[in-house]
Amino acid sequence: MKQWWKEAVVYQIYPRSFNDSNGDGIGDIQGITEKMSYLAELGIDVIWLSPVYDSPNDDNGYDIRDYRAIMDEFGTMDDFDAMLEEAHRHGIKIMMDLVVNHSSDEHQWFMESRSSKDSPYRDYYIWKKGKDGQPPTNWGAFFGGSAWQYDEASDEYYLHLFSKKQPDLNWESETLRREVYDLMTYWLDKGVDGFRMDVINMISKDPSYPDGQTQGTGYGDGTPFFFNGPRIHEFMQEMNREVLSKYDTITVGEMPGVSVEEAKLYTGEDRNELNMVFHFEHVDVGNGSFGKWNPTDWKLTELKTIFSRWQEGLEEEGWNSLYWSNHDQPRAISRFGNDSTEYRVRSGKMLATLLHLLKGTPYIYQGEEFGMTNVAFDSIDQYRDIETLNAYRDYTSKGLLTHDEIFRGIHERGRDNSRTPVQWSDEAHGGFTTGTPWIEVNPNYVDINAEAARRDPNSLFHYYRQLIALRKANPIVVYGKYELLLPEDEAVYAFTRSFEGETWLVLCNFSDETQQRELRYDVKERVIGNMEPIEAFTLRPYEAQVYKL
Repeated sequence: MKQWWKEAVVYQIYPRSFNDSNGDGIGDIQGITEKMSYLAELGIDVIWLSPVYDSPNDDNGYDIRDYRAIMDEFGTMDDFDAMLEEAHRHGIKIMMDLVVNHSSDEHQWFMESRSSKDSPYRDYYIWKKGKDGQPPTNWGAFFGGSAWQYDEASDEYYLHLFSKKQPDLNWESETLRREVYDLMTYWLDKGVDGFRMDVINMISKDPSYPDGQTQGTGYGDGTPFFFNGPRIHEFMQEMNREVLSKYDTITVGEMPGVSVEEAKLYTGEDRNELNMVFHFEHVDVGNGSFGKWNPTDWKLTELKTIFSRWQEGLEEEGWNSLYWSNHDQPRAISRFGNDSTEYRVRSGKMLATLLHLLKGTPYIYQGEEFGMTNVAFDSIDQYRDIETLNAYRDYTSKGLLTHDEIFRGIHERGRDNSRTPVQWSDEAHGGFTTGTPWIEVNPNYVDINAEAARRDPNSLFHYYRQLIALRKANPIVVYGKYELLLPEDEAVYAFTRSFEGETWLVLCNFSDETQQRELRYDVKERVIGNMEPIEAFTLRPYEAQVYKL
């Protein structure tokens, strides 16, 4: 079935790092409004706005203190309303970040919950007695340490799957669920167009709370007991029934550990849950024994297998979301392409071609459209991400990784790679701020910036514009069937898209060597690519070509 959100291109804004309008070194809402014409020029349809709610900033806004207020650093509700109006004036929709697996420990609900076992808010959170002087389970938290925090006043522990300042909400409480649906309705009534839902497949926990298998960190793996838990589809259908079904929304659920079969349940059109999900399989290729902190080599065939499983699995049921990078992932070109001076732009074009020519809704992360890269800070003191700082402390203090080993992981995969400020120009701090930025700007801003890219007709920025325009003009890009070619090829990713009697061939060279492949097709015309078709298709290093057959 045709839907506007299938045809859209989404652009993620991480407000803290996007554009600072007042010189305090922190990106803000007025800074987003200032760049709305830039986003309209790019051609995107939807902004996914990372959290702008009132927050103590333990996890950069993903710890929410008040779901109906704007963080002071980002501006006011009037600023938000003006930004929303400006976006809509440009034909751009706004998708808010909904963070309701957990709140901040400074949220009024939690302060009330903690105040007394008899508080009416006690069951808004997950409180348990300890076992033999130990936490209720052996689960480890994603940001290090135990997933349980002891509360001396009540002699109980509360669950926090992330930071101890991010206590998990108890979705078993109907009253809590009503509160969540009310705050969703508040934003939709204000005019926002949908929600990206943070770790939403973790909201239902196994009520028996078993111990998990012990990991190298010494803590247990609790994920089998809270990924896609026993009541998750009941909760999602209730949310849809009570809120989402009453509005024309775009929804995507962030879902670590989700399978294709589970995704069909979350996104099937007759299921009345969500439009699409974010899975993590492709961004986890090359994980080592300690996940991303000691990365290993990966193969193109791994990437093909993962993408193809999702493309084919959701062909008839559900819908894919397509992304290389976001605020939790490193920069796409550094991660999957080649960020050298020679190949940065060409590999960026190749990665963009592959992503936008797959079937699903593509997501662009801020700065991706002109080729921002990872940053390699020298000192741990230059990093700001709580996950990175905790991992460095835990892995080095326990002797699991040396300083050099974990710094390799941080440089390749740490979250601050995507959180350095957007490089708008070659002015000081990349034109992001007139003040001192909250995290240092990547020094390569002198050469890599939006202003330079917009001036160059052959730049990655204008290539993204071309891809987005291609999507709008050709239904095959949105609705065409995917078929993988050359499945065992470790250098070239080749596939076709077919729709209503039309077929396109997509060729992407992931290597730094010229590749020739013989594919028996009659070519009508070239859509993307610098070379005329010959007997064998020739791809320069990191080149992409697209042909109508």
